[in-house]
Amino acid sequence: MKRSIACFSLCLLIIWPVLIRAQSPATMSSADMYLAIRKLNVLGSVLYVAAHPDDENTRLITFLSKEKLYRTGYLSLTRGDGGQNLIGDEQGIDLGLIRTQELLSARRVDGGEQFFTRAFDFGFSKNPEETFDKWTKEKILSDVVWVIRKFQPDVVVTRFPVTGEGGHGHHTASAILANEAFAAAADPRRFPEQLKYVSTWQVKRVLWNTFNFGGNNTIRDDQFRIDVGAYNPLLGKSYGEIAAESRSQHKSQGFGVPASRGQSFEFFQTTKGEAPANELTDGVNTGWSRVKGGAGIEKMIAEVLSQFDLLHPEKSVKGLVELYKAIEKLPASVWTGQKLKEVKNLIAQCSGLWMDAYTTDAFAVQTDSVKINIAVNNRLGAAIQWRGISLDEFDTTLAANLGKNLNQSFSKTFYVPLTKPVTQPYWLEKPMEEGTYTVADQQKIGQPDASPAYEVRFDLTIEGLAINYSLPVRYRFTDPVRGELYQPMVVIPPFSVKPEQELYVLKNGADWKRALQFKSNKTNGQFLLYDENGNAIDAGPFTQKGVIRNWSSLFDIASPVDSSRHAYADANFQYRSAYFYDKAGQPALGQTTIRYDHIPTQTYFTEAINRYVKVDLKTAGKQIGYIPGAGDKVPEALEQMGYEVTMLTEKELARNNLDRFDAILTGIRAYNTNEWMGGFYDKLMKYVENGGNLIIQYNTNNFISSIASKIGPYPFSISRNRVTNEAAPVSFLKPEHSVFHFPNTITAEDFKGWVQERSVYDALNWDKKYQPLLTMNDPGEKSDEGSLIVTDYGKGKFVYTGLVFFRQLPAGNPGAYRLLANLIGQNQIKPF
Repeated sequence: MKRSIACFSLCLLIIWPVLIRAQSPATMSSADMYLAIRKLNVLGSVLYVAAHPDDENTRLITFLSKEKLYRTGYLSLTRGDGGQNLIGDEQGIDLGLIRTQELLSARRVDGGEQFFTRAFDFGFSKNPEETFDKWTKEKILSDVVWVIRKFQPDVVVTRFPVTGEGGHGHHTASAILANEAFAAAADPRRFPEQLKYVSTWQVKRVLWNTFNFGGNNTIRDDQFRIDVGAYNPLLGKSYGEIAAESRSQHKSQGFGVPASRGQSFEFFQTTKGEAPANELTDGVNTGWSRVKGGAGIEKMIAEVLSQFDLLHPEKSVKGLVELYKAIEKLPASVWTGQKLKEVKNLIAQCSGLWMDAYTTDAFAVQTDSVKINIAVNNRLGAAIQWRGISLDEFDTTLAANLGKNLNQSFSKTFYVPLTKPVTQPYWLEKPMEEGTYTVADQQKIGQPDASPAYEVRFDLTIEGLAINYSLPVRYRFTDPVRGELYQPMVVIPPFSVKPEQELYVLKNGADWKRALQFKSNKTNGQFLLYDENGNAIDAGPFTQKGVIRNWSSLFDIASPVDSSRHAYADANFQYRSAYFYDKAGQPALGQTTIRYDHIPTQTYFTEAINRYVKVDLKTAGKQIGYIPGAGDKVPEALEQMGYEVTMLTEKELARNNLDRFDAILTGIRAYNTNEWMGGFYDKLMKYVENGGNLIIQYNTNNFISSIASKIGPYPFSISRNRVTNEAAPVSFLKPEHSVFHFPNTITAEDFKGWVQERSVYDALNWDKKYQPLLTMNDPGEKSDEGSLIVTDYGKGKFVYTGLVFFRQLPAGNPGAYRLLANLIGQNQIKPF
């Protein structure tokens, strides 16, 4: 519907200025504007390629973006889903969502753009062959080619070489793909389906950005080098300082780094194309003469720049408008499109134009309504008329001259139909394939973030130029501590259904239990829920928003209704699921929300499923103390096994008598993340000596190697050894040992169906008093005996293990539950 308003009669409000916080609409300082105008005259681009969040060289990206003023991008093949998390217990796709936002935050600091492929980070791999086996090489190569054809970089820089010095198989794979894409992106026979949207592109050269870290120095004196350590007086920082701020956004990985100042060189080895002599972009025309008819544009930009007034940037708006019109007349190309976008943003920023579209509710509920508020302020008084607003099918014509520094606002309540999709990251919309996300829309491949639930288009006339700007509708609120904040606004279903818990461990023939939690997302809602057999299992009205209703029942299920939908279909899991549907026959949805102060709140939806694993499990002992580390879900699994778990933080360790615990377990990386752990060495050893059982899950050798002997009663060190093949054969070094017999009998069957990997950061150089119990290895490597070492100490037991219980237990692996129960029960029997 289009409605005409002859004279503007919307509410004029004077609003007190607000602080601009993280996630708020972006604004530029005059120094930023000046640099952005200079950048208009630079038509060169560089794409950095690596495998994970944090692989990128933020110092180089900052230098290229803010000193050389190139259009600079980072293509991370994965979203970092398979790594470890130092700030919480999220793993897998949840961790990928966190690291995606950390990368976007880093790019906002260093000025780069962010891209991804469909590759899923399935964990550490030791070679590219294993990596490509999981990813499907051609699929991910097509994504790299797509990003290159769309971005059209003059130069591609890889973080890692094709020869393996990068260590991780994903690292080497990223370099192989980038180098193969050099030819493939220019070949119309490769991935021709993309040419419907983009054209072929020939990169000038591919360079490997050599490095000296991790004990591996690949820098050579004969390599091409550039100094990236300059100081930018407009920004008041060196590029090393800006880069440190960028890299420190990777908080889930604990990558806060110190700022660097002074001369600093980056080195490069050419792997494709002609080697550079003076600049990365040698041989590339980086001026407007590369665009047909663009010769006069450079002079126009120089004139705008020469007349730029730091105190009155609005004086440059007329010149920018004329520049926009001139570029608009040039033949369409990637560069004209990019520069039009840059000039358009500068017109808004230099005019001081403030535009905002927000709600005071975090959610827009299907079949309910949402009030959207729209505000505009022409803060510096440029000649601006507000001509209209459009949002979805709503389209309104306005006639308003925007006076200087006056807030003008418009509000409207919109009905949210059931056909309005729930807000979902596009890469999670369809079930994954092994190793890759499923993305049906070609044009979304590479897109870093989810599309906004609603966007408002502002139609304006600025200095005679008809122009429009699109803004996402965001949730705006005031935190009593942090002030005004913005978060994504999310479309959600009328009611959500989530399992009572993520996984049910059914011990020894226990009854199957279906347990769900319903939550009403609107007032006066009605729901009807069915199980996978079409039986109505619950129904009723909701008379109030936010009401939570719990439902449960016992049932018998002999086999999966549709095993193809199971996350783990391997028969060794004895895995069953119960699925639930709404009255329209659509899968009932559970809502997952991830909140951290340093990133926007992340929300996504999954089908409501009760997951089960049937385990023939015996336990010995009852009381468990758990010392949290970097974050894992082992405590929840222990409770499912029937133990009573007490979390032992620094205060609890200090005040508790530890003798009451049958076993104490440390969370993953507990000694890396808790500086105070060393202060409890004597108390923990006394606990063991008195008959306790201390089980240490893996730690890394960072910041710990010097005190490794102070983890256990006898010395050992922690290696970087890991077994990444989750199906690697496992042999028992001492098959008669009680770890394999009490209270459960452990066999090779208990190591079937493991996910992602076997062990990480195994023990090394242990004292002869320790007994290694398992040996395993990745293909082509020597046996590793450090994944599980045990010893007696006094009356008690001590265990160090690199076995990845933190992955296997949430995945529902019966063997992992049984083996962990045996480790916990060892001080209930005679000494090893």
